[in-house]
Amino acid sequence: MLRPLLLELANSSRLRQWITTNGTTRRMAQRFVPGEELADAVSAARASNRAGMAASLDLLGENVVTREDAERARAAYTEALDRIAAEGIDANISLKLTHVGLDQGDEFCAEQLRIVTRRANELRNFVRVDMEGSAYTDRTIRIVRQARAESPGVGTVIQAYLYRSEEDIRALLEVGCRIRLVKGAYKEPPSIAFRHKKDVDANYIKLMKLLLPSGVYNGIATHDPKMIEATIRFAAEQNITKDKFEFQMLYGVRSDLQNELVRQGYRMRVYIPFGKDWFPYFMRRLAERPANLLFFAKNFLRGSSPRPRRNTFATKP
Repeated sequence: MLRPLLLELANSSRLRQWITTNGTTRRMAQRFVPGEELADAVSAARASNRAGMAASLDLLGENVVTREDAERARAAYTEALDRIAAEGIDANISLKLTHVGLDQGDEFCAEQLRIVTRRANELRNFVRVDMEGSAYTDRTIRIVRQARAESPGVGTVIQAYLYRSEEDIRALLEVGCRIRLVKGAYKEPPSIAFRHKKDVDANYIKLMKLLLPSGVYNGIATHDPKMIEATIRFAAEQNITKDKFEFQMLYGVRSDLQNELVRQGYRMRVYIPFGKDWFPYFMRRLAERPANLLFFAKNFLRGSSPRPRRNTFATKP
């Protein structure tokens, strides 16, 4: 019951204002977002590399309202690619199409993505196009397929809670598109999405079993030990070696499990978000797991930071 409420609250401008200007809640957001600047994300990625994990840098933002905003976001992504190359970090980037102008038109957005993927190709890197709410699914897949026809260094995300996802995966694998499989974190109606966790889990495992034998290097993105165990078991049964896929998790979520998988020899990629527009992302993290909400409530009542570290969020006047 709490999950739909928290996802609805993610659209509240009043709650956004309160959380983003409150010192305690801003510090607590650092559990999931290392900071607002690229340098913060780079530092977190470097730490992940030292722990034996790759990274993906994600500049937070979505649904920009002008083309100028979209072009600024696009420039920030190419800057991130340049910084990754200059620093010698094992990392790629992740972006949302509404951050680079999807609401301003498909062709405009496709051109912004093209600029980013061209730079990624020059640097021998990779761009992951995140999946957003279902209103954007068709357009996102169409633009990704177009981009994939022009460049091998682009992939996307498929959400297991949507009924349509098996069909989408089959179509994307046909063109060799790398897929990140997630359960899904948006509020969707029961007409298009599974309502119950057991059904989402069953579909996740079904889709994982399509991805692993495909010959395409895909990402299994989950913090759920049952999904991880099912993936490891299936890979062993099918003689799929550990270098043929990777697990992916979010920064600040189940670090213990991340480290354990690395110790077992599996590839791990940590998604590291940064930027000033962190409120919607923060709310989705609270909605995903009761433990995250409990963490938030306990630390808010204490009025303290979740862990002692430098506050990398800009101080509000």
